[in-house]
Amino acid sequence: MNPIRIAKSWISYRRTLNELGNLSNQTLADIGVSRYDIRGIASRSFR
Repeated sequence: MNPIRIAKSWISYRRTLNELGNLSNQTLADIGVSRYDIRGIASRSFR
């Protein structure tokens, strides 16, 4: 994997992590996500 792709994937991971982390618990529940799921969801964007 080239360094540019790794950097883009990392940025996407961090963006997803931050955006989901900023949502309220109620909003997360509305979309079927718990706080414990956030890292797993964000890690999918890092692959």
